[in-house]
Amino acid sequence: MPQNNSDLLAIEVAYATPDREIILNLNLPRGATAMDAIQRSGILERAPEIDLAKNKIGVYGKLCKFDYVLYQHDRIEIYRPLIIDPKEIRRLRANKNQPKSK
Repeated sequence: MPQNNSDLLAIEVAYATPDREIILNLNLPRGATAMDAIQRSGILERAPEIDLAKNKIGVYGKLCKFDYVLYQHDRIEIYRPLIIDPKEIRRLRANKNQPKSK
């Protein structure tokens, strides 16, 4: 039986690199999960570097699990692994900006 539009959720799946941004819009049935959205969006084919064993996901910047049940207008974001720990970056910047002793 076909679903009417009130049974569907408007969802976005997003992934970005320094060079490109992919944002895919799709409609999913109520009760769909974050993994359903990722699989049905086709983003894994468009960005083969995504490894769901390593990449974390979230909804609007808040980490979530793959079994997270979606709500209307959720945006599933696939995050790239960190290259360097943010604490280490701050430490390096602080050391760089300190005056050199004579």
